Amino acid sequence: MLTTEIFEKIPDLKYVESAPETNAAEFEKVIRSRRSVRVYTDEGIPEEVMRTCLDLSLLAPNSSNLQPWEFYWVRDPQKKAQLARCCLNQPTAATAQELVVCVARLDTWHRNCRLMLERLKTSDTQVPDSVLTYYQKVVPLAYGQGPLYLWGPIKRLIGSLVALTRPLPRGPASKSDMRVWAHKSTALACENLMLSLRAYGFDSCPIEGLDSRRIQKLLNLPRAAEICMVVSAGKRAENGIYGRQIRFDKSDFVFEV
Repeated sequence: MLTTEIFEKIPDLKYVESAPETNAAEFEKVIRSRRSVRVYTDEGIPEEVMRTCLDLSLLAPNSSNLQPWEFYWVRDPQKKAQLARCCLNQPTAATAQELVVCVARLDTWHRNCRLMLERLKTSDTQVPDSVLTYYQKVVPLAYGQGPLYLWGPIKRLIGSLVALTRPLPRGPASKSDMRVWAHKSTALACENLMLSLRAYGFDSCPIEGLDSRRIQKLLNLPRAAEICMVVSAGKRAENGIYGRQIRFDKSDFVFEV
C-alpha cells in the first residue's frame, strides 16, 4: 500500500551538487529587459545561439520530470511563411527571424516514465527505492486516465474520500486536468526559451493569437499534442515595442499570509 512517506521522507543520499555563484544584477537585467517584441530587424540569430537556447528550454522545472513538451523550430521557409499566416500574419510572426512552436503533450508521460526508470536503473549514483516506486506505481496511478479518460471520475471520487482524512493531490483526474498539467510545464520551458534569447541579446514574443488546428495540420501533430504558444525571435527593431511596460499595483497580486 502506498503511503505519503514516499513524499515526506528525506532520502539518505551521498550525492551533492553545489550551487555556483551567480550575478543577480545581470539576471535582473535579463528579466527587466525581456519585452514582447512585435517587430524585428533583418539580423539573423546564429544557429548555435538558437540551439543553446532550445537546450536551455529543456532544463525548465516540470512535473515529475515527465517533460510533457515538444519544440518545433520551423526552419523551412515555406512552412515558416505558412506558420506566420497561422499566427494571423502579426508583425511579430511575419518579421521574426525564427519561429518555434511550443507543444504540450498529454500522452507522452507513458514513454517518459519508462525512460526515467531506465535512466534510474542504470544510474552510477544511488537511487532510493522510494524513487523507483514512485515511477513504477505512483506515476501510472496519478496520470493514467484509462481509455477515453473513463477512469477519471472514479479516481476523483476515491481521491475525495481518502482526502477526508489526510492531504491528497486531487488530480489529474480528467482530460482537462491533464491539459492543465501539460501546459503548466510547457509554459515554464517557454519562459526559459525567452529569457535565454534575451540573455544572448535577442528578443522574443509569446504568440497566442493563432489558429492551433492549422498549425497542428502544418506540423502533422497528433491529436494529443496541443499548441501552448508560438515563440517568435529575432533582434528588436526600433519600433519593435509598442509602448512602456504596464504592470498593475503589486498589492493586487502579491499577498503575505
